[in-house]
Amino acid sequence: MPTTLDTSIEYLKGVGTVKAGMLQKELGIFTFGDLLNAYPYRYVDKTKFHKINELSEESGEVQLKGILRKIDVLGEGGKRRLIGRFRDETGVIELVWFRGIYWLEQNLKVGAPYVVFGRVNAFNNFLNIPHPELEEVNEGNQQAELTFAPVYSSTDKLNTKGLDAKGRRRLMEALFEKISPADLPENLPDYMLQKLKLPARYQALRWIHFPKNQQELDAATRRLKFEELFFLQLRLLQSKHRRKAGTRGYVFSKVGDLFHQFYKEKLPFELTGAQKRVIKGIRTDLGAGVQMNRLVQGDVGSGKTVVALLCMLIALDNGFQTCLMAPTEILAQQHFAGISELVGDLGVRVEFLSGSVKGKKRKAILEALEAGDIHILIGTHALIEDWVVFKNLGLAITDEQHRFGVAQRASLWKKSKPLPPHVLVMTATPIPRTLAMTLYGDLDVSAIDELPPGRKPITTVHRTENHRLRVFGFMKEEIAKGRQIYVVYPLIEESEKLDLKNLMEGYEALSREFPPPQYQISIVHGKMKPADKDFEMQRFVKGETQIMIATTVIEVGVNVPNASVMVIENTDRFGLSQLHQLRGRVGRGAEQSYCILMTDFKLSADARERIQTMVRTNDGFEIAEADLRLRGPGNIEGTQQSGLLNLHIADLGRDGKILQTARSLAQRILDKDPELQHPLNVPMREHLAKERGRTRDWGRIS
Repeated sequence: MPTTLDTSIEYLKGVGTVKAGMLQKELGIFTFGDLLNAYPYRYVDKTKFHKINELSEESGEVQLKGILRKIDVLGEGGKRRLIGRFRDETGVIELVWFRGIYWLEQNLKVGAPYVVFGRVNAFNNFLNIPHPELEEVNEGNQQAELTFAPVYSSTDKLNTKGLDAKGRRRLMEALFEKISPADLPENLPDYMLQKLKLPARYQALRWIHFPKNQQELDAATRRLKFEELFFLQLRLLQSKHRRKAGTRGYVFSKVGDLFHQFYKEKLPFELTGAQKRVIKGIRTDLGAGVQMNRLVQGDVGSGKTVVALLCMLIALDNGFQTCLMAPTEILAQQHFAGISELVGDLGVRVEFLSGSVKGKKRKAILEALEAGDIHILIGTHALIEDWVVFKNLGLAITDEQHRFGVAQRASLWKKSKPLPPHVLVMTATPIPRTLAMTLYGDLDVSAIDELPPGRKPITTVHRTENHRLRVFGFMKEEIAKGRQIYVVYPLIEESEKLDLKNLMEGYEALSREFPPPQYQISIVHGKMKPADKDFEMQRFVKGETQIMIATTVIEVGVNVPNASVMVIENTDRFGLSQLHQLRGRVGRGAEQSYCILMTDFKLSADARERIQTMVRTNDGFEIAEADLRLRGPGNIEGTQQSGLLNLHIADLGRDGKILQTARSLAQRILDKDPELQHPLNVPMREHLAKERGRTRDWGRIS
């Protein structure tokens, strides 16, 4: 049933059809409710007035009270500007406008008292305030009441229509004239509000837009962050509960001969405690009669592939086929080669399928798959095509799953009848706890948080351009020991030509420093034909070249134990998780390995913090937390349920404690009342139902 908050924004006083169209297009504001949830991104303390003689270029945003003494229009055409001379009892400052000059000429009153707000700027050693907010001081205005003035996001187009910061404040005032507490029924029970000392919902929303002081703002922020995270967790946990209660799965009742033979005779090393713990959890899931939906996260080199293979062998022991889907052909080929070698003569048939497998070979694979003769199929997203038919798929594994869309992974479900396959998703990008609770809150999450014994930590150093010759010298020393080296350049889509030029210039510089025939260099980048790329990579894998110059195509999928040095050029242009993935290409053998982060001397504060984090730690989980703090969740690549990250006010990088409180309370409530039938929980159930109506539920798919 529609409510006041569902009313189209065009019917709000001061909006109309044209402005409504712009608000929809520019900010995605369609209804009163959308406007209410478009919170200010900062606040300006307007209780304080500055004096003009106190100002300097460092003053930042200031508020002044005085008289507009004079206005002049100077310049011609695109250089026209309006200059206002503004005076208080201590001095004079210029106010400058470059847009909206005609309107200002008609409406500004010379000789009238104004309150001015804006950022102090300096030009030719004179102070001015460009494009200030002005409000005439009179009995009717509300300036004195604006203690903490909200500042809303806007765009140039909205500013031209009077929907700048001041215009948006007027809309919010008009909105609160239209709505009452009855339009915002409480969705949290009284006992929760009292326990957590949270204000009522209507009060919090009023305070977030028009706080009178910092205490009101803090209380509103805390309430709205908790509410947002609580309902997010309630939704995820309820979805998880329903899946476990209602989605039947194949029962893998035994651990049979294949598993035991591999474990006793073929396993090349002793499993770590973490690997054993994860396999035990998966084994329990597979025998429970409920479809498994588990995420296994582990740092680079923690041994996820062996865990995946042991799970596959459990499926084979119970008469089912399995598949492993990887995001790139390189990574899929690596899995195929590694798993084929590990199973050896166990009598397990492993095949590879990707878009590049064509003709008779593809036909033979598809026929054998449908007949049940293929036990393990490894490949790219080609596995989800309609023409790929399994006889009895029991376990579907997705690697680096954040690179696949939810709908892509969902199509694997259709490959098995009458029940869906068990699902195991793996990632080598450790996920911060808060993000895992949000993105994967409906999955069972396992972490392989222990590296195999004997792995030496990679030594990471930061070097600037003036150390270039020393870096070259170190590279020659490592090559003389028989080692190999990666040199990686960034490749970012918006500037591919520039990046390719940098890579080619780097190749030429290295070719001069490391000339043939003493040294051989491979080069790999995304613009090469797949066959050429593969040829160059194979030369490096076989040890025919000592240096591989590459873009981030080698971020995942290249395993060369003899490579001991990773040089990353323009490090400041990479994200933390990408740097960690690149560093993970070395350190795969028994020798000490090194990662050298090359940058210019000048760095932004963010870039410097990223580099310091890389130098300080090899722990992928610690790096993931730092990455979330620096970048925020909105930039996490290809997130599983991107809608879950459209948070209005909460910040997963900073609000971990609130999130954990919210999840703990949600879990406790659902343990006692899974369908929220208790009278105290009815408001929560109704709120969830409204929210569900607005979003598509992908929660059942990993």
